[in-house]
Formats: sequence, C-alpha cells, structure tokens
Amino acid sequence: MKWKLPNLELPLDGRPLVMGILNVTPDSFSDGGNWADPGAAIARGLELVRQGADILDIGGESTRPGAVPVDETAEAERILPVVRELAGCAGVPISVDTRHAAVARAALAAGAAIINDVMPFAGDAEMAAVAREFGAGLVLMHSFGWMATAGKASAGRVTVDEVESALREAVEFAVSSGISRDSLTVDPGLGFGKDTVSNLEILAALPRLAKLAPVLVGASRKRFVGEVCREPAAALRDGGSVAAALWAARRGAKILRVHAVRETRQALEMVAALDAAGERLTDV
Repeated sequence: MKWKLPNLELPLDGRPLVMGILNVTPDSFSDGGNWADPGAAIARGLELVRQGADILDIGGESTRPGAVPVDETAEAERILPVVRELAGCAGVPISVDTRHAAVARAALAAGAAIINDVMPFAGDAEMAAVAREFGAGLVLMHSFGWMATAGKASAGRVTVDEVESALREAVEFAVSSGISRDSLTVDPGLGFGKDTVSNLEILAALPRLAKLAPVLVGASRKRFVGEVCREPAAALRDGGSVAAALWAARRGAKILRVHAVRETRQALEMVAALDAAGERLTDV
C-alpha cells in the first residue's frame, strides 16, 4: 500500500507515518504565535524533521473552537514563505492544511505535495480540480459543524455512522472528479464539533473507516484528550496524545498527525521492538 503524491509514493504498509504539525498562526489552540514568524517556523519545521517527522503539515488558519475564519489572502501570506523554503530543504513532503483552493494551488506551486482539506469540497468546491491538476495527495477530513460554530466553542454527539457516511461521500466525489484513489486518505476529524464520547467511539471504530481509504488520525492535544486525562492545558497533553496515537496505530491508522514528533516516534519504535520480541518467543 502506498500514498501517491507528485513524483513520490509514500509506503503505508510499515509503521505509521508521522506528520509533524507546524502552525504559522497567532491563535492555534496549543502553540498559537510560537511559529508565526517565518524564520521561526522554518527552523521549527527542520527541527521536527530531525525529530523524525515523515511529513510536515503547515497551517495558516486556526480551526480551534471559537477561532475566527481567515481569508485566503492572509492565509497565503502566512504560509507561502514557509512552504517554499521547507519544500526546498526539509527533505520530506510538505502538506498544506487549508480549506481554500487558491491557497492550496499556491502552496502546491511553491513545492507542497499534499492538501489537508479540513472541509472536503464544502469549504471550496474548486479543491478537487486543484488536487487533480497537481496530482496532489489529498486528506479528506470530517469537520462536522466547524464553520457553523465559528466564533464559539461547540461540540455535540456525532456517531461513527455519520462520520463513515460523510467520508464515503467525500471519497466517492473525489474519485468521480478524476482524483486517483491512491492519492486519498481520510481523517475522522477528531475534535471538530464532536464531544468526548464521540471522539473515543470514532477512535475505537477506526477499522471501519480504514475500509474507505488509508486513515490519518490527529488526536494530538485535542480537548477530548484533556477531558479524559483531566489536563486543561493543551501543551501538557502529550502523554495522552501519544497513547491515542498508539491506539490508532494498533487499529489501522497509517498517518499520525502530532505535535510531539520525537515522543511519538519513540513510542512507535518501542512498541515495534516489543512486538518483534513477542513474535520471536512465539516462534520458539
């Protein structure tokens, strides 16, 4: 199994790929403002690669509960210098986290290889055409209610059936639009309009979603992790986030979108070593 990108195919049949989060925003829920300066963002991206990131996901618009939407011009101004530089020197594929087709097009022209569409085709109907034109990898994320609740925090009950149905429709639309199925991954959109019970049930049901396309999971530092672990500070939720990532990997997730790249890589490598030891004992 491989993820088809422009001039590259990423293997998806080994350990999960680790996608490092790089927010160049002033208001993201965990690290807003830390990397808003392009120079700082570029340095952070290179550090994430040194820590073991297989992909860098660059975002210029916060999607936290209560965030104010950003227009595409401002978003592009934030991300393009960072995308352009890292695409030339990071040595890993660059993903752009956006709902705007114009931003995706500019980022792909600047060297990005993946569109992480946080509102598959609903945010911008031209996104499918952009993905097809560039042969980009495309992440289709379920984002129930995000735009409807922009400006206020809101989360409710969302069933696995609803997520599965919406993602199936997104995949079918993408394929009918001429996008290669091998270019697609799906993301259940943990935290986007979903309460804690919903998020936990969705994680438990990942094998169902994996039948649609390779699954990307982004649990890192989300509110539901804080609620389960009784940790109000987003930046202090890495322990729970790594546990969620390992659970997701066990249930078929192929890409893990995380803040704590080093810790996630170490956890995956440790589990792999333990699995190998167990298999050796079984073979004796």
